[in-house]
Amino acid sequence: MSVDVYSEKASCERLLSVHRWTDKLLTFRTTRPAGYTFTAGQFARLGLEIDGEIVSRAYSITSAVADDELEYYAIIVPGGKFTTRLDALRPGDTVWVEKLSYGFMTADRFTDGKQLWMLATGTGLGPYLSILQQRDVWEQFEQLVVVHGVRHREELAYADQLEGLRAQAVAQGLPARLHYLRTVTRDPAAADGLLAGRITALLRDGALEQATGLAIGVEQSRFMACGNPEMVTEVREILRERGMTPLRRTGGGQFVTEDYW
Repeated sequence: MSVDVYSEKASCERLLSVHRWTDKLLTFRTTRPAGYTFTAGQFARLGLEIDGEIVSRAYSITSAVADDELEYYAIIVPGGKFTTRLDALRPGDTVWVEKLSYGFMTADRFTDGKQLWMLATGTGLGPYLSILQQRDVWEQFEQLVVVHGVRHREELAYADQLEGLRAQAVAQGLPARLHYLRTVTRDPAAADGLLAGRITALLRDGALEQATGLAIGVEQSRFMACGNPEMVTEVREILRERGMTPLRRTGGGQFVTEDYW
């Protein structure tokens, strides 16, 4: 798409900062378009000018709804047209942000339940970082569970931030308790609290319930799953086997999912 056409639906913003977790994982922040609104858990569509044309991709917003800047969590895909260009950007460079936000994986769609399980592989963690910065989520549920699955332990980004959110909630007297589970598939688990194995295997065999002390059930448990499409598909199958159904726009249901590439 040409720059002139794209500029009708997007705002020209500036890259503010880049934080590199590994050589392939990075967090970046941009200025926020005037009047831009989103619900925690939604994603933005970003555009970069490449060879005179705009190439756009979707990225979940990790920042809080009220933040003055927008933050995103990304993986660099070797040879990827968009991410190769993204990897070369420096603060001050231009990033286009579409004026509308997108997506339906938001906690406010659940009208009942006591537990909110947030399952993520890789950068699928992104939307939960925004959701957990919403006070009403801590007031809506009694138990919040984040399960982050990666291949290697160095890919466990945002661990300190999640621990900080838990401490902040305790200090503020918020009622919900946050459980933060980290699992690796290609490194051995160690005594630092890591689990070993795929999220779906740990969900199926009860290891997640054992680690949290929580029982999963139709009445009390609500699920979000975001990340690898194979993981998301299998989570749907497991939850259906347990009598759960997808969340509907008209109400009802216990889970909502989003493929993350």
